[in-house]
Parts: sequence; structure tokens; C-alpha cells
Amino acid sequence: MKRHLITFCAAIAAATGIGLGSGVLARNPQFQGADPHAMFVNGELWVFPTGGPGGSWAADRFGAFSSRDLKTWKSRGELIRRDQIGWIKDDGAPEHFLWAPGVATRNGKWFLYYSVGPQNPTPSRIGVAVADRPEGPYRDSGVPLVTGGNGFEAIDPMVFVDPSSGKAYLYAGGSAGATLRVWELKPDMIHIAREVKVATPPQFTEGSFMHKRGKLYYLSYSHGVFNGPSYSVHYATAPSPTGPWTYRGAILTGDAHHQGPGHHSFVQTPSGQWLIVYHRWERGPGAGPYQGERQIAIDRIRYTADGRILPIHMSDGNASPTLPVRSHQSSGSGRSGGSPHAQSPGA
Repeated sequence: MKRHLITFCAAIAAATGIGLGSGVLARNPQFQGADPHAMFVNGELWVFPTGGPGGSWAADRFGAFSSRDLKTWKSRGELIRRDQIGWIKDDGAPEHFLWAPGVATRNGKWFLYYSVGPQNPTPSRIGVAVADRPEGPYRDSGVPLVTGGNGFEAIDPMVFVDPSSGKAYLYAGGSAGATLRVWELKPDMIHIAREVKVATPPQFTEGSFMHKRGKLYYLSYSHGVFNGPSYSVHYATAPSPTGPWTYRGAILTGDAHHQGPGHHSFVQTPSGQWLIVYHRWERGPGAGPYQGERQIAIDRIRYTADGRILPIHMSDGNASPTLPVRSHQSSGSGRSGGSPHAQSPGA
């Protein structure tokens, strides 16, 4: 979701003590940021948020953070900067910002999908960059992957590779148009093969995420205004990654101590536990627009026997989930709803 964060890492250091390059203890909220894409890489949780390293961040780069225990976080440095994207000024707009990254991996390569905004005076766009390692450096593909317009805002990319078919799907869209669109990607992960016509599910605003558990596909997404009390996470299920959707309702909403939870990722731990990684405002109920910065948080997911997701309870401090630290992590690629070579998320 395309909103500014001010002095990203300076605020991280002030709020949580997380330093660049050194691990410091943290619990919910984990650190300042927004729009987190999360995935497991060799037993370690990586979070790719809007924002990145630098003392005066101005929506001009992406960074990443990782943790083996969900208590101690390590900065993974700079992934890509705005000035390394050669096409970014081709639309002639006076300013550009980088928002809402999504990450996938396939055939030993890593792919960073990202939004370039704002939507006005020219349409927003989605780009993709490629790296040999999750921490980069990422090299832009050279052209936009998707360009908005005609009522469609090209934001919030998420890539899911169906473990059943091996096909890669790009999900994007929202905000002003509140429209979901889906494309099948070519095997190289940087070109569109075709658009797949899908319905926009009820209560959809932005920030879609796809994961599979058993035989069910789960499309989850943000609803409402990002800086107000309506922002929340809803979901729908389907027999395929492109629908048809059965709307299931809201699963993450504001409470007495936190507001506006949303723009999230589902991720499965090496032991099989499902988690949600999302951003929220650390404040009680009240009308927006909220001021300040959003915080990254992680909470547990519980499913019913018939596959429904139970309402998610936001936690703080020692009530937050942690991971056991293993002495020998197995090698392999990421594990999340958006990683093509992830271990099977059907547990």
C-alpha cells in the first residue's frame, strides 16, 4: 500500500533499538514499517517491508530484515534504489515513490516486485528486479511489468506459484479503483503470459495475498482506509488460485489497543505453524486520519477443521509468537504463499 514512511531506520533505532547490521531484541510490535512481505529462507523469517536502510528514507529504496527466533532482527541491507530503475522517469511525472514489495524465488533466482507511484498525474506502475540472493543486489528488468490506468491502480504486487500446476500468478491492484487483477507470468517470472479474468471479491480495497492449505486456496486482502479504523483483513476461498471466490468475512480488525491492521503476508514456519505478518497502528479506537507511523507485527493463525480461518487476536510483548532456534537449518528456498520453490504449505 502506497504511503510514505518518514526516516524509516532512524525511527526503528529510536523505537526498538534495532540497529543496521546488528541484532537487537524485539517483540510485537517488531519494528516500524508497512506492507510486509514475509517468507522463510533456510529456516529464517525474512520480512521485506515498504522502506529500507538509510537515515532519511524518502520512499526511494527497499531493504529487508530477518530473524531466526522472532525476537532478534538483523538488517539485510539495501535491495534496490529508485535511481537504479532506468524507466522510472519515462512517464514524465514530477516525483516517484517505491511501495509495497513482493518477493518470489525460482530456479535459483530471486524476484522483487514493487509499486511505483503515485497514481496521479500519471498511472502507477509495477516493476520487477532480479537477484542471485534474497538480499540482492537486485537488477531491474528494464521495463514496467504492469501499468495502471482506466480506473485501475497498479499497486501491491504479490506473486504466487501454484504447487499443483507450477504456474506463477501475479495479483495486483486496489485503492482508488479497488479492483483486483491477476496475470499468469511466463517461466522467466519477468514477463506476462496472459491476463486471467477474475472477479473482485467483496470488501476488497488492496494488498491481496494468496496461499494454499490442503486443497483450498485462500485469497486475503485489506479493506478500508489505510489510516483509519476501517482498515482490516478479509478473505475468500476458492478451488483454484483464480477463483471463483467464496467470501468468508473479516479475520483481523482493530481492537482496544491497535487499529488499522492490514497489508499482510501468510507464512508457514518450518514446524508447520501458520503466522500472519502485517502492519498496524499502536493506538486505541478513534477516527482517522491517524498520525505517526505504522508498526510491523506477527501473530498466530488458527484454522477450523473445515478450513476456515478463526478471528486473529493481536498480541504484544511476551504474548507474541517466537520460533525455536535450531542448531542446523536445512538448506532450501523460501517458504510462504508467494515463493515458487517453497516447501509444500499444505500442513
